[in-house]
Amino acid sequence: MFLYSFIPAVVGLVRLPELLGAPAIIPPNPRAVIDPLPITLHILGSSVFCLVGAVQFLASLRRYRPALHRTLGRIVAAAGCVSALTGLWMTVAYAFPDALQGPLLYVARVTLSLSMVALIAWAVVAIRSRDVAAHRAAMLRAYALGQGASTQTALFLVTMGLFDTEPLGFSRDVLMVGAWAINLAIAEFLIRRAFATRTSRAVISSRL
Repeated sequence: MFLYSFIPAVVGLVRLPELLGAPAIIPPNPRAVIDPLPITLHILGSSVFCLVGAVQFLASLRRYRPALHRTLGRIVAAAGCVSALTGLWMTVAYAFPDALQGPLLYVARVTLSLSMVALIAWAVVAIRSRDVAAHRAAMLRAYALGQGASTQTALFLVTMGLFDTEPLGFSRDVLMVGAWAINLAIAEFLIRRAFATRTSRAVISSRL
């Protein structure tokens, strides 16, 4: 997961000098230049959430360094909320051309940003109640949403390789929303597999 997050995180961080007034290293984003604060916070929050969040899923960290896991968890939760809320901020405040954001993508971004904050809050409440399974499930779903840019990048590269053109308009919207759908489907599969494993272990233990 760390490597999967690396490319979009690096691309975002490379844009930071442009947002701080330096010459653009990659093609400039006019919306970001006009109002750089939300996208700067979004890049920082998303990078921390995805890169540090990947480390949080290591079983060895949870088992042998629980204090560090808790400390990083607080950082990841705060970064995830910053990422989601600034994503919502940009969706509502920035003026996107129809080719880059239609009604489908607008609704999806608003809904998923709020959902990501709600899932992180749910995860915090669950772990305070010692419900580890619910905590892990909520954070995995939130992480799947936060990793949307990674899957979107992969889908865009495949699409551009196949059709030799960048998807725009409704096809772009479908591709962007589809990336989140793929991530959530994988998250649900992992959650169900973990639940099945716990259930089978409980059954075996009860028979011993």
